Amino acid sequence: MRYAFLLLFFCLQSLLCAQTDLSDEVVKNIQARIDNGYSPSIAIGVIDADGPRYYTFGTATIGGEAVDEHTIYEIGSISKTFTGILLAQMVKEGKMELDDPVKKYLPESVTMPMWGEQYITLGHLSDHTSSLTRLPDNMEPADRANPYADYTVEQMYHFLKNHQLRREIGSEYEYSNLAQGLLGHVLARSAAKSYEELMLEKIAKPLGLQETTITLNPSQREQLAPGHRMGRPVSNWDIPTLAGAGAIRSSLHDMLLYLSANLGLQKSDLYPAMQLSHQARHDKAGNNRVGLGWHITEGSEGDVIWHNGGTGGYRTFAGFVNESGKGVVVLTNSTKGADDIGFHLLNPGAELIEVKKSLAVTVKNAIEAEGAEDAWPTYMRIKKTDLKSYDLNENEINNLGYYYLESGNTPAAVAVFKINTDAFPESSNVYDSYGEALMKDGQNEAAIKNYQQSLKLNPANSNAVDMLAKMGAKPELEEVTVDKATLQTYVGTYQLQPGFNIVISREGPQLFGQATGQEKFALYAKSETEFYLKVVNAQVQFMVKDGKVESLTLFQGGQELNGKKVK
Repeated sequence: MRYAFLLLFFCLQSLLCAQTDLSDEVVKNIQARIDNGYSPSIAIGVIDADGPRYYTFGTATIGGEAVDEHTIYEIGSISKTFTGILLAQMVKEGKMELDDPVKKYLPESVTMPMWGEQYITLGHLSDHTSSLTRLPDNMEPADRANPYADYTVEQMYHFLKNHQLRREIGSEYEYSNLAQGLLGHVLARSAAKSYEELMLEKIAKPLGLQETTITLNPSQREQLAPGHRMGRPVSNWDIPTLAGAGAIRSSLHDMLLYLSANLGLQKSDLYPAMQLSHQARHDKAGNNRVGLGWHITEGSEGDVIWHNGGTGGYRTFAGFVNESGKGVVVLTNSTKGADDIGFHLLNPGAELIEVKKSLAVTVKNAIEAEGAEDAWPTYMRIKKTDLKSYDLNENEINNLGYYYLESGNTPAAVAVFKINTDAFPESSNVYDSYGEALMKDGQNEAAIKNYQQSLKLNPANSNAVDMLAKMGAKPELEEVTVDKATLQTYVGTYQLQPGFNIVISREGPQLFGQATGQEKFALYAKSETEFYLKVVNAQVQFMVKDGKVESLTLFQGGQELNGKKVK
């Protein structure tokens, strides 16, 4: 019944169903996401010369009011494109240059990290080649559900003063919230305003974006769709110091106006600055080029200029193609993203994900209905009869376990983490989490066994070492050395999917891996062909045939991603 109502609603929005931008395949795919608990709502907007069209699915809260084009979402890192345009506008006004050193716009007492005599420029901050890390290492949030809220300008300055760069500035792409947040801070400081005041003055007000802001007024707060994780509402994120990296909130209505201006469909004095922000500055991000904030991916109908976003309970996408004059916005209020929908609508050759039932949600429902003792039988029944119909997501199951652990339902947490060890036996993290729950449940012998297994899979798991010591057990660690000649054979680019590569490099006896849009991390040998990361729970295995390296497999978050060596 809800589906029929929504379909009628869409027809009214588009005036005629025959004019819809969404094929039957896309509608069914979106509705399946709603039905399977991917997100309470998915709001999609399309803009071209014919004007805006809105397609809204679901409700702001589970069982709540239907969303519409004026419902407000956190747009997360799409904010970086606003920051890029603000920089471009400063350049067009002759107030800044892209090659200006960042230090020029900071207090004299603030020291910026350098590489020899080379300094970080405003352009480096905007195109992710500053060599600054993704986040500063002195972030210690009091509330992990709102992690940026208490990070101060003083802390950022302290980090910059003491940080040592790891590579030459401009040499590599490394996605950085810190760099973009610093850029927003510099722009605001130069204008003697807050970032929000600058964004409202230069972008929101000239474009008529009345639902685009950072600080919500009472009316806007009523329009806000609460963020969700695993079907539960979560805290909104406040990002005062690094606002330029992801603090903006907006609606489908306003975001289509924003894309209309970027496409030149809506006349605006900002258009020259927007065009400057779209220009590719480098092609160091795998198959993506990068402008000022924007990413650029080749598509069948022209370059897709885009950015996505994610905060604690939202995933969003905004992109456009100049050649077709078409823009697309996708907003969701959950941690299940929908970038594939945005790319598919802009580039028909891009595939939609296969939507499956969530195993985590199904187990959660069983526990809520029958208790913790029903979790394992529910999982085993699904495993034996219908596993292919379910999405086995390691992170979702892990998050569910911690939901019960933090709420004091230890038996349910133990049951959920046990499921994860069966579903993902090659993951170090699932044994670590299971060990934690067992330890809290007083089952130390079983906890030790699981921490040992976690450490075996990932020798860099310092938490497992600490927990074993706490329980009086000695960790068993084994160092593996691989000769430089073998390491060199792994160097190259591996394509996991269109637009997403892993570049393997070597520096002396150390192997490194860098995924598109991410930092470069060291890889440590577990065997001659198996390596692990210390910064995240992930492993890489190289596939060798007849002495030639053909591909690699990335094991992370319960997924196995295969990448063919392309160069």
